[in-house]
Amino acid sequence: MPEVVEVGPEPTAETLRLMALLATGATDRAIARELGVSTRTVHRKIARLQTLLGVRSRFQLGVCAAGHRWL
Repeated sequence: MPEVVEVGPEPTAETLRLMALLATGATDRAIARELGVSTRTVHRKIARLQTLLGVRSRFQLGVCAAGHRWL
């Protein structure tokens, strides 16, 4: 497992909502619709969280988010 870094003011309410939607298996399109943003924005938000937590995949993101009790 990659080294965990401090994430500052995370998780925000928006991050928690995004992670909850990812945990349900929702598609990026469904997540975008639910959050009222574009799919490109969803991709950017996920990529930012992956960078923030030092992970490369969505699976790792879920594991780290769970470890941080974001889910």
